[in-house]
Amino acid sequence: QRRTVVLPFGHTGYPDALRDDPDPPPVIFRQGPERLDDRVRVAIVGTRNCTGYGRDVARQLGAALAERGVDVVSGLASGIDAAAHAGAISQAPARAVAVVAGGVDIIYPQRNRGLYQQIAEHGALLSEWPLGSRPETWRFPARNRVVAALSAATVVIESARKGGSMYTVDEALRRN
Repeated sequence: QRRTVVLPFGHTGYPDALRDDPDPPPVIFRQGPERLDDRVRVAIVGTRNCTGYGRDVARQLGAALAERGVDVVSGLASGIDAAAHAGAISQAPARAVAVVAGGVDIIYPQRNRGLYQQIAEHGALLSEWPLGSRPETWRFPARNRVVAALSAATVVIESARKGGSMYTVDEALRRN
């Protein structure tokens, strides 16, 4: 069992990007490094049902950003999210921040178990939901809001006109 740190709004370890957000989570649960604020972060998001080309682009972009010291933020979903995170953790040091839609102790989707474990060890897992919380459908838009709020930029690689990726774009635009 990994150590989970509970960061209420206003705590010194609470991410600055969320502290200044128009809709900050009241609390963040974190597994990973002590602080995130010394790093530039870029979100890479996209469809779960991506093409091989989209997966390759996400992985290459994730690796290129991490190689340059940028943290790659995504939702740890299958498809584009997982590919971007895999690219980021392929670099040393790994530069991946996964915002999950359940508790940080719940691996979802199960097929990303290995990636989840690598991010928990070498990057950061974040959630606004308590341990044991299942990733309910209504929690995904909230997760995407946090992905956008943490990131200086949001890159979309393959997306439908509606859905989670575009929700993240709307949230990023809301935050300029």
